[in-house]
Amino acid sequence: MNFSDLGLSSKILEAVNNAKYLEAYPVQVKAIPAILKKKDVMALAPTGSGKTAAYVLPLLEMFQNWPFVKSRIMPVLVLVPTRELASQVEETMRGFSEFLPRKVKTLAVYGGVSINPQMMDIYGTEVLIGTPGRLLDLLSKNAVDLSELKILVLDEADKMLNLGFKEEVNEILSTLPAKRQNILFSATMEEPVEMLMARMLHQPVRIEIEQDKITPELITQSAYRVARENKGPLLRFLIQEGNWQQVLVFTASKRAADNLAAKLKKHGIQAQSFHGDKSQGARTGALNLFKEGRLRVLVATDLAARGIDIQFLPHVVNYELPRSPKDYIHRIGRTGRAGSSGEAISLISEEDEHHFKIIQKKMKRNVELIDPANLGF
Repeated sequence: MNFSDLGLSSKILEAVNNAKYLEAYPVQVKAIPAILKKKDVMALAPTGSGKTAAYVLPLLEMFQNWPFVKSRIMPVLVLVPTRELASQVEETMRGFSEFLPRKVKTLAVYGGVSINPQMMDIYGTEVLIGTPGRLLDLLSKNAVDLSELKILVLDEADKMLNLGFKEEVNEILSTLPAKRQNILFSATMEEPVEMLMARMLHQPVRIEIEQDKITPELITQSAYRVARENKGPLLRFLIQEGNWQQVLVFTASKRAADNLAAKLKKHGIQAQSFHGDKSQGARTGALNLFKEGRLRVLVATDLAARGIDIQFLPHVVNYELPRSPKDYIHRIGRTGRAGSSGEAISLISEEDEHHFKIIQKKMKRNVELIDPANLGF
């Protein structure tokens, strides 16, 4: 469906067109009209389903008719579980806002960096995007006022609760006015999320996007049978022979990410690791270099990769398999976006084969194991 059928104004549609968004994703088709009607929304929508624009676009639409904020009283709060997702949401909002007559001031706040610059930037902010811990820090310092909040968005609610933010989220909710619009996105509907939904939402519009529908059809999946000790050499072979210039590689641990990035660099391939033990500056720097095409390989763990959202990423490699089929789908969903083709490659050792069969069964898709000798490796 076209964005022009969703109740958005011509200026917002112009911004969508300038951002090269072609057709609306299913979650956008269902969420945008409901949010514009000021309904509470509960959406089961995994990362990669287009959920960020599903709430960013109607929020920007609403702001076109709102007065400018000239205080620390916040009209809109977007609560997210990770620093990377906070930055991604802010980047999306700024990207669309750039083309609008009524600019919207946004600010992403998170830990791992100094709180003072964030406190100074809050005045006049209209959409605050933050992680629970840093938001509570700002509230304790009276740096932000949520007493007149109009709209609350909880993005990746299940991940937020799985990371242990339940108490922080409840504390934040207790500071908010009872009358407000609530928008909640979650990849799964587990009991903690249901309890949170019951507390937050009033007669919500319920949206459910099936996981298999958001896995892009343009992703080519392949897998290579390889001894564990030959995974590194095979990865280097694939990168060099295929002349891959931008590839996201997943490992199962932070240590494995560091070791793999170091070995790639030793063999002349630009690479950096990306995980939770890295400083915020190092993570932001690596991600920016990768997005800009100045870093050839980003080696990431699953948790850190929650916030990686690159529109035209051509290659994803499962150097080590994830623990669950859902994480596998999340990983490969980093590629094949915005109408562009993508390739997802898994390196499967003998120890991995049983787990890989389980993943394929859950995914209802067979991925043939290829002998890399066929490639001349």
